[in-house]
Amino acid sequence: MALNDAELTEQGLAATGTGRILLIACGALAREIIDLKAANRWDHMDLTCLPAKLHLYPDQITDAVRTAVAKHRTTYDTIFVVYADCGTGGLLQAACKDMGVEMVSGPHCYSFFEGNARFASQSESEITTFYLTDFLVRQFEAFILKPMGLDRHPELRDMYFGNYEKLVYQAQTDDPALTEKARRAADTLGLAFERRFTGYGDLETTLKQL
Repeated sequence: MALNDAELTEQGLAATGTGRILLIACGALAREIIDLKAANRWDHMDLTCLPAKLHLYPDQITDAVRTAVAKHRTTYDTIFVVYADCGTGGLLQAACKDMGVEMVSGPHCYSFFEGNARFASQSESEITTFYLTDFLVRQFEAFILKPMGLDRHPELRDMYFGNYEKLVYQAQTDDPALTEKARRAADTLGLAFERRFTGYGDLETTLKQL
């Protein structure tokens, strides 16, 4: 399946209508979930994605997920929400409980890609760390530079990132071009760079149980 990051950001991804289980996910996770479905032959799963730009507006995520569940509830045997808390302050978890659907555990995708237990154990020592995933590296300009105005006012960098020390690129894939782009992103933000291959982390182990 050909995917376009700009479309995933603005529009998301429509369900195909096939499969017993529908995954409702963030558009930023579309490639990873589709790759996992193909590698594991999870033909019983269908996928729909909400626009990845909701990453910038977490207060809108809960209502968007509620709308998607209501839209698809009668078409599938099971619905599973592939969002972590993602800045909703527990509102998404409460909504999922109210709707009777399950969701991925963890505070955000950086945690479940790293592995929630490992991320929690090192969170205090990485409080000054800024994280990027494959998707966010590809969309660095759209999700970081432009929303923060750094493309127009680079002098604002230290105001936003002055308390950060390191950028960790959580790599889901081995892609030298993405690694180089992530390194340039760290340079742009004035941060030290670390590439950490996480693969799919807890995302894969969670979906395997469905």
